[in-house]
Amino acid sequence: MAVAWIGNRETLVERAAAHAAALLGSSRCPVFSLDTDIHGTRAAIALAERVGAAYDHAADGAALSRETALFTDKGAMTVAPGETRRRADVVVIVGELPQIHHEFVGELAETVPDLSAKNQREIFLVGSKGASAPPLNNGRTATLLSCGEASLGATLAAMRAQCRGRRTSQPVSNFDDFAKALEAAHFPVFLFSGGATEGLALEMLQGLIADLNRKSRASGLHLPANENGWGSALASTWMTGFPLRTGFARGFPEFDPWRYDVARMIAAGEADLHLRISSSIVQPQKKKNRMALIVLAKTQEPIAGAAVTIAIGEAGVDHEAVVYSSRTGSLRSVDVRAASELPSAATVIRLVASHVSAEAALSC
Repeated sequence: MAVAWIGNRETLVERAAAHAAALLGSSRCPVFSLDTDIHGTRAAIALAERVGAAYDHAADGAALSRETALFTDKGAMTVAPGETRRRADVVVIVGELPQIHHEFVGELAETVPDLSAKNQREIFLVGSKGASAPPLNNGRTATLLSCGEASLGATLAAMRAQCRGRRTSQPVSNFDDFAKALEAAHFPVFLFSGGATEGLALEMLQGLIADLNRKSRASGLHLPANENGWGSALASTWMTGFPLRTGFARGFPEFDPWRYDVARMIAAGEADLHLRISSSIVQPQKKKNRMALIVLAKTQEPIAGAAVTIAIGEAGVDHEAVVYSSRTGSLRSVDVRAASELPSAATVIRLVASHVSAEAALSC
């Protein structure tokens, strides 16, 4: 089975890696898009440092940028998922949550916290009129808190105002039920994600949580828009001091969520080489110049328009891996489910790096 191509021609992985390294060496503004495990992220960032590249998440860069901005710019009061399952007697779902978290929400609906006086969690949903919560077990439904067609940020602002006894132009639906639940609650937790939530709404939510902590206690549970992406953000932070959307254009790490937005850079024609690392196959983004494309993906054929394509395995399927788990709020190791001979992303990236100038050693 072919696993590497230069253009549309099959070749050895070693030759494809050498050609990719030559393209990287001649590039003046390379960019990397990542959707990989922790080891793949570490290898990619180390390579980016060598060649002066900027890097971002391949699919959910904008959502992850909103989430990291919350922590870097505003700050947040958060709790671990396990503590939420054990303690939270009032659960408030803020906006739309990614599909990967729906099972967790269902478990919250069918379990009983040890701080509950009613042996049942109260579950609310903050959203616009007609919004629906993830499916809840036992046929339960979440009580909707809404200001009609108002945005999520506006609804959260109205909730803050009403919690402080202030008047609003449009009251929040079912607010009296919410207020009674908060008054009796021992540990309310707000579930949020940056996937379908604007940055100002995330800040408003943290303001509401801070207000509630003046008299009682409350916290938030961050459920990332993309687990691999949040793992990459953490790995980037411990390697460089900065999350995703960091670049090495001047020889040292610089964090700029606008400047190093890789999708923006490609659309604006700023990049002359794009290295995409992802087990999934996505159609290449439209470009405004003759940008070279290198793709590492789980594929059986060359990617259209790519100068180099190298097949890689999927983390936790073709090979063992370390990934971020939103169920534990930390990194975890995953065993191989269907071992194959496909190399991991980290293996291929390090092979490419071995053909790049060795003036600087790979980072740990």
